[in-house]
Amino acid sequence: MENKNNHEVIVARGISKIYEDNGIPVEAIRGIDLTIKRGEFTAIVGPSGSGKTTFLNLISGLDAVTEGEVWLNGQLLSGMSGSELSDFRRDNIGFIFQAFNLIPVLTVEENIEYIMLLQGITRQERHRRVDEILTQVDLAGFADRLPPKLSGGQKQRVAVARAMVSRPALILADEPTANLDSKTGGDLLDMMRELNETSGMTFVFSTHDEMIMERARRLITLKDGKIASDENRD
Repeated sequence: MENKNNHEVIVARGISKIYEDNGIPVEAIRGIDLTIKRGEFTAIVGPSGSGKTTFLNLISGLDAVTEGEVWLNGQLLSGMSGSELSDFRRDNIGFIFQAFNLIPVLTVEENIEYIMLLQGITRQERHRRVDEILTQVDLAGFADRLPPKLSGGQKQRVAVARAMVSRPALILADEPTANLDSKTGGDLLDMMRELNETSGMTFVFSTHDEMIMERARRLITLKDGKIASDENRD
């Protein structure tokens, strides 16, 4: 049944994921039911092998569930073809990676506007949004800088700006502070939480980082592919 509730960004119903390891089935995710609402600032935590990355891949459509359903922004992911899913992901999810994943030969502005270019947004509107988001992430004046000339913290701020600028329904961040020192990581997280509060955009982190856990408004702990605890802190 289609999700008609505009407040629900992610609805996972009975999702499982089974991989084969040398012919032996391994259940990475085991029958998870979970709803993530618009505007949440949620961390998915747990030990290595608990299923965090697999879960993120399933709710983003990067991997297909073995059983169950995932609805993203009211759309059933398994009901889409490969190209439809790729376009839907482009328009509805912003990704932030621990390795930044910026294109080194493109300027800061070109990196940030790339998704909007694919979406067919006009040059004038792209430029306006880039200027606005660079101010929000405290990088005004950096539009023409190339990534190799940036610090790690600045690169990750560009990555945050790139993820948010097209105004997706969901921001997924996989260990976004892993390559940053503690002060830079803390400053970045404070900025992301402030952007979450002002924009109402939904953030979901996969992390081992205590700093993210401390700042999360909702903390979901996975263990052996199941939800061990789900703590709301509002």
